[in-house]
Amino acid sequence: MAQQVEFGLDTFGDVTVDADGSAISQAQVIRNLVAEAVLADEIGIDFIGVGEHHRQDFAVSAPEVVLAGIATATKNIHLGSAVTVLSSDDPIRVFQRFATVDALSNGRAEVILGRGSFTESFPLFGFDLGRYEQLFEEKLALFSELLKEQPVTWSGELRPPLAEQSVYPHTEGGRIKTWVGVGGSPESVVRAARYGMPLVLAIIGGDPARFAPYVDLFHRALAQLEKPDLPIAVHSPGFIADTDAEAAEQYWLHHRAMRDRIGAERGWPETSRAEYSNEIEHGSLYLGSPETVARKLASTISTLGIQRFDLKYSAGTLPHELMMHSIELYGSTVIPMVKDMLA
Repeated sequence: MAQQVEFGLDTFGDVTVDADGSAISQAQVIRNLVAEAVLADEIGIDFIGVGEHHRQDFAVSAPEVVLAGIATATKNIHLGSAVTVLSSDDPIRVFQRFATVDALSNGRAEVILGRGSFTESFPLFGFDLGRYEQLFEEKLALFSELLKEQPVTWSGELRPPLAEQSVYPHTEGGRIKTWVGVGGSPESVVRAARYGMPLVLAIIGGDPARFAPYVDLFHRALAQLEKPDLPIAVHSPGFIADTDAEAAEQYWLHHRAMRDRIGAERGWPETSRAEYSNEIEHGSLYLGSPETVARKLASTISTLGIQRFDLKYSAGTLPHELMMHSIELYGSTVIPMVKDMLA
């Protein structure tokens, strides 16, 4: 198993604060994100995913542009979205942008397609939120045809049809690796299997073992559809510091601010230190010293039988310097420990 598991990072480009607690500009956040990716590449991390949002607290609205910048500054790390909100985008333009990133990175581009947990992009780009499901299903069907890199003949209800339409640029490798990100809907798991796309499970709270039925469902659906078995990745939040106590203290205020800001929009009660501690001990927050995080990672990887783990290392206003230290510990210490445990 040790050879099969990859280790990645994810970020949404959260707007952070400096050492004095003042918010930095969104432009500086983007430049810092590139520096974080360069560090991840230098220490051998396999993947970095960049999210897409269209709101004040996240700096990245065009992840492919950021990934193109990262592509020219790195050598080995694979580059993807986390996620591309396909429902409110144009599949042809998404394909073209990622094919361009693939060219700039010499074949390192990946796409993670999803419906998104925020809906700001729908009114922004003029899409009917009432067609949330139909938009994703239809656009995913078209995108799957584009991945073949052959002239496309396709028709649907929400856009004009295509007749023997070629889309450029073509990739050198012949196909961009494309995942489907899901939050726990069985229908979404089966959809990924139907299109023959690897699965990313976004596990952002609670015991990760509760997602074992979705792992089993994905493998069973692939078998029933007579498709080859495909990788599964997990995306979960985490933070690493020198000790458990330092990690818990450094992360808490930034986590609370982010959690309560989003929670207020969605009608959630305010979080508590007890809830936070429970998530560290028993849930899906991979926080602590390298040894603590490594043990928890190894447990989740073994329990779910996954092929990649992506640590969502940014958290609200958590400063760039703390994230850089966390990335350094993840790549240099945690990942080797996990590989040893799995071996």
